[in-house]
Amino acid sequence: MTAHRLRSPLLLFNKPFRVLTQFTPHAGKASLRDFLHAPGFYPAGRLDYDSEGLLLLTDRAALQTRLADPRWKTAKTYLVQVEGTPANAALEQLRDGVALNDGMTLPAQVSTIVEPDWLWTRDPPIRVRRAIPTSWLSLGIREGRNRQVRRMTAAVGLPTLRLIRWSVGPWTLAGLAPGEWREADLAQVDDFMRSSG
Repeated sequence: MTAHRLRSPLLLFNKPFRVLTQFTPHAGKASLRDFLHAPGFYPAGRLDYDSEGLLLLTDRAALQTRLADPRWKTAKTYLVQVEGTPANAALEQLRDGVALNDGMTLPAQVSTIVEPDWLWTRDPPIRVRRAIPTSWLSLGIREGRNRQVRRMTAAVGLPTLRLIRWSVGPWTLAGLAPGEWREADLAQVDDFMRSSG
């Protein structure tokens, strides 16, 4: 799809593992340019090179601010594969807020889940240690600190092995395979901006 055919100011992209959240390639790493051509669109927030899932891109400054500026506390949900079996105490720590080196986090919404049956295979797969089980969490936050989810789970003794962003605000990964993208519904974008006041 060429840029002049885009009708929505917001694009939803399922960022694969080991892809940079930028259009400019660096050090031989894959970038957004390998998957979409959308002049004037920029990522609204970031998603680490070693994380997967929903990345939003927009060509509107107001929408970029509403999605990415910490003042708005836009909700984001992650599906997180962790090493070990979460104890209730660890989950409560995440729900209460975790002390990181840059201060306390806001309380998170967290629950244990089964591995999603729609989940794609990661290449390369996570490292597996036979003696240590892995578990899945659904983790919702309203901040966007650098590598925050990984730091939070590590702080409660549950190192992250795989991190997939499922949603940002009202938008989800539903129906998007890794490397695929689509335009957001215009009415949904308008509703989101109106809800911000």
